[in-house]
Amino acid sequence: MSKYITTPIYYVNGEAHIGHAYTTFIADTLARYEKLKGEDTYFLTGTDEHGQKIEESAQKNSKPTQEFADEISASFKNLWDEFDISYDKFIRTTDAEHKKGVQRAFEVMYAKGDIYKDFYEGHYCVSCETFFTETQLVDGEFCPDCGRSTNIVKEESYFFRLSKYENALLKHYEENPDFILPRSRANEVINFVKGGLRDLSVTRTSFTWGVGMPNSIKDDKHVMYVWLDALMNYITALGYGTTEENMRYWPASVQFVGKDILRFHAIYWPAFLMSIDLPLPQHIGAHGWWTRDGEKMSKSKGNVISPKQVADVYGVENLRYFMLREVPFGQDGDFSQRAFIDRINSELSNDLGNLLNRIIGMSGKYSDFEIESVNVLKYHKKEIDAMNVVLDSLDIFMKNFQTHRYLEELWKLFSIGNKAIEEHAPWVKMKDGKKDEALSTVALVANILAKASIMLHPVMPRTTDIIADALNFSISHESYRELVQEKKLLKLFNIKPVPPLFPRVDEPLMPEAPLAQPNITKESVKAAEQSLCEGDNLIEIGQFFQTSLKVGTVIAAEEVEKSKKLLKLQVDLNEGKPRQVVAGIREFYSAESLINTQVCVVANLKPAKLMGMISEGMLLAAKDEDGLCLIRPEKPKKAGTPIG
Repeated sequence: MSKYITTPIYYVNGEAHIGHAYTTFIADTLARYEKLKGEDTYFLTGTDEHGQKIEESAQKNSKPTQEFADEISASFKNLWDEFDISYDKFIRTTDAEHKKGVQRAFEVMYAKGDIYKDFYEGHYCVSCETFFTETQLVDGEFCPDCGRSTNIVKEESYFFRLSKYENALLKHYEENPDFILPRSRANEVINFVKGGLRDLSVTRTSFTWGVGMPNSIKDDKHVMYVWLDALMNYITALGYGTTEENMRYWPASVQFVGKDILRFHAIYWPAFLMSIDLPLPQHIGAHGWWTRDGEKMSKSKGNVISPKQVADVYGVENLRYFMLREVPFGQDGDFSQRAFIDRINSELSNDLGNLLNRIIGMSGKYSDFEIESVNVLKYHKKEIDAMNVVLDSLDIFMKNFQTHRYLEELWKLFSIGNKAIEEHAPWVKMKDGKKDEALSTVALVANILAKASIMLHPVMPRTTDIIADALNFSISHESYRELVQEKKLLKLFNIKPVPPLFPRVDEPLMPEAPLAQPNITKESVKAAEQSLCEGDNLIEIGQFFQTSLKVGTVIAAEEVEKSKKLLKLQVDLNEGKPRQVVAGIREFYSAESLINTQVCVVANLKPAKLMGMISEGMLLAAKDEDGLCLIRPEKPKKAGTPIG
């Protein structure tokens, strides 16, 4: 059975950031995993290069639009090549074959009656390339997604009959509950569709940078609107509308997207596919956003992370491991250098790197680097059985895109290896003349390292190739079949010494994110000094401990009708039933973005009533001129964990 895996095509109005890298890493990891298992797999990534934003960005940079798009697209492709991303095709929406495929889809939809011409007047957000109704806007003017001002646009347009597919979409969601993963993201999409779908403007006349109309439709003043153009890349890359050479890979196994573009991929895209009579993808996988040290990244704050900068100083393999290990798929993640360094030193250097070094050292000392597995089952059946249990458990985590659990489970193999060395102490066995037993322990750990490196290969391909070379084998579908599926052991071989794979990191290698500077004036300093002198703001330690602060997990969230500020949350504090907390954070967080994330809760406040609803606690947050952000634990903690 073939597999088709895609990233979104990245918009070329700026260079790649850490969120782009995460999407690409997880897609690349899954593609490598499927290929390792022997599946016929096709992996697509690329760039989205049309639309008003690109045209305007090119003008600001005083460059022809195509030249501007070429440069930014090349920066993405060069970075992915530098990172060894194993894509089978890098598509650009300026490719001639893509344009032909989009035009063919337009013709099919038009002939079917799903596209018609009319006039459109509405509020348009250039940044999001989206029209909004008056009721959807914030304060009657601002985009509900990005917060920027919208423009009133009135122009002739071709429309796609999105409303026609409302019931078909709802039926598909119901019959395919795993169509959107994680499932917690599905409610947002379903509720949007149930609210009623309006027909979608799919062409524009106010700019020219886009795919022109098909020759069969004589209307040259129109260009296709970015979402119809961009979404079609997933099938034009396979030859739709032209050669059809790789259409056997459709439908896609999984299409990875950021949660900010889930609506387009889970509503518009399926409707387009229904219109042109193609099957829908099996899964749309929506991941969360990345913050830095708990703060939203922005250019104005100077805390945006360049994946190339991180890779240049820490190594791309370490970056891949950290991002895929740190955060459950679907949740927001936080990039902290301290957390990154902790994982390098404890998990990569200590657990994996030192284990390999110990085996190289012992084999060199005891057997001139020769390793033979002949006595492993005789002396280490318990460890072999435990290793096989771990290996058999891994596949389900990768199928559900839970790379953090996949790696957490995989790391148990290194624990088995390190524990075996301590328990069986080969150096003692050698002194006691039990060389066979000593060498069997060395061979056991060599086999653990070999099998673990195969399963780690999709995440850290360069590193695991070095380990495999040291153990005198190569990682391939054949070695996966023999060592993992058939549970065979390594044959007689000579191990090769290698330099330490993960040198310890003692201090951050990049500048830390700049701290927000307080607005200090003479008056504020004077007021603070006076307040301290008078003791007005000082409390006793006992007073502080009267406040109960706990970590909570948000298990449900929804907007409060008739309020632009309030969200109603159900928060698990490990009390048997969740608490309802009403929080004024809607301007800064969407309801769906909070589900399955953790917050800090003041847990012993008296219940209060807000807009007729009981609120049983308060969330800790910080707010300044750049907005509000919730205070969260650096790493996931058990619900109900006290803070103090």
